[in-house]
Amino acid sequence: MNREGRGATTPITTGGAAPHTFTGNRALELEEGLIFEIGRTDVTGVDIEDAGDFTPRLGGHERKADLGLPGLAEPEAMRHYVRLSRMNYGIDSGLFPLGSCTMKHNPRLNEKMARLPGFADVHPLQPVSTVQGALALIKELSRWLLSLTGMEAVAFTPKAGAHGELCGMMAIKAAHIANGQKRHIVLVPESAHGTNPATAALIGYEVKSIPARADGTVDPAAVKAALTPEVAALMLTNPNTCGLFERDVVEIAEAVHAAGAYFYADGANFNAILGKVKVGELGVDAMHINLHKTFSTPHGGGGPGAGPVVLSKALAPFAPVPAIVADGAGLKLVEDEGEAGAVQALGRMSAFHGQMGMFVRALAWMLSHGADGMKQASEDAVLSANYIRACLGDVMSVPFGERPAMHEALFDDAWLEGTGLSTLDIAKALIDEGYHPMTVYFPLVVHGAMLIEPTESESKASLDLFIGALRDLAFAAKAGEKERFLGAPHYAPRRRLDETRAARAPVLRWVKPQPLPEAAE
Repeated sequence: MNREGRGATTPITTGGAAPHTFTGNRALELEEGLIFEIGRTDVTGVDIEDAGDFTPRLGGHERKADLGLPGLAEPEAMRHYVRLSRMNYGIDSGLFPLGSCTMKHNPRLNEKMARLPGFADVHPLQPVSTVQGALALIKELSRWLLSLTGMEAVAFTPKAGAHGELCGMMAIKAAHIANGQKRHIVLVPESAHGTNPATAALIGYEVKSIPARADGTVDPAAVKAALTPEVAALMLTNPNTCGLFERDVVEIAEAVHAAGAYFYADGANFNAILGKVKVGELGVDAMHINLHKTFSTPHGGGGPGAGPVVLSKALAPFAPVPAIVADGAGLKLVEDEGEAGAVQALGRMSAFHGQMGMFVRALAWMLSHGADGMKQASEDAVLSANYIRACLGDVMSVPFGERPAMHEALFDDAWLEGTGLSTLDIAKALIDEGYHPMTVYFPLVVHGAMLIEPTESESKASLDLFIGALRDLAFAAKAGEKERFLGAPHYAPRRRLDETRAARAPVLRWVKPQPLPEAAE
């Protein structure tokens, strides 16, 4: 049953049209309206007495018009958001194959630890003497991260990956300024995450692209040719976004350092080499670590993510404040750039010290696995990706030959030639199979890219079901079953959107629909 202003919701059936229901619901698949369609803007969900006489203190800035928000009773509001949550896909719903995003299981033990009162109820303005346990946890997490990366210092305040990139690149800029150098160019490979060039440009650098060679990796000769006295840094992801390990990384790092520049590594794909490789030994000077990817904390988790940045010995003096140091009385926070041990600090990245809940979850995961367990997690993630690649290689095409993958399997759209279908059609049809689509059209160096990262969380049975779904779609595409794809998704709460129009002309404000004119008799 279609309601005014909504897309078609009737699925394809083999026995004719789906039966009509008065509500538009189909059993537990509930047809949920917008909150403005459920509530009324002229009522509230609670009874509030009119205010008595009082003198306003807003200096004429009182609201002159109604808020226009819908009024709902508490049960109505609760049911609305619960119903919406059931339409959402998350890591607790099933395999989340987003490539280059490491959507892994979030253990419930982590959540239990994060809810311990000493961590959950801590306040950033408490006296330092009352939060020694929280500071000790951050200090211990620091020890683990430095041990795993072989780096010298770690900054915890960045809230997520892009914020961590900003921190690392600001440390690099501060180091050049301290050395009296005004370098203005940052080298970024074509296969980099989009945040890399954006971050460099944000703090005033000119970005110069480094092309990928035929095998999907960065050519050291191309980097050396681009290195000049104006180059401040190279930003490289390893393993890269083609799912390949940059085997020439040490040679590249040595060339960058010889030119007086620094090596920034994007840590989004750290899950592939955790416990296997120490990035400090590869020549990296700065790298952000997504706790909400590699170390199993949720993408969100009741607040912002966490993207700590590890720094080499050369950049450690420029780490932002605050920092935790030990003295005779316990642990304390170095809050200002002028304090001992922070005289060259680049300043403060955020108001306080970071996301405590994420720190607790990450350390809980580390302690649960131990060093050997984290190494196995990386090995299992790589094994899962190569299993998917091997099981789909005969029906889907790979862009870089038979070279083994790291944490993710990359396919292109060459196998769709002659079918009249695109990568987007395959992704939409995957929704009907009960999966979130893989990452599509990224990395940009691969035409029609389909990037799949299964992580170590999935069992073989889970992987086999996902592989079976993709194989079935591949056979159907090659058999000419176009309607299955061009109309997909058929079973989702909403049908396919006009994504170009949604991006270029989004409707971000609800407007009450006008009543339809009555038909003339």
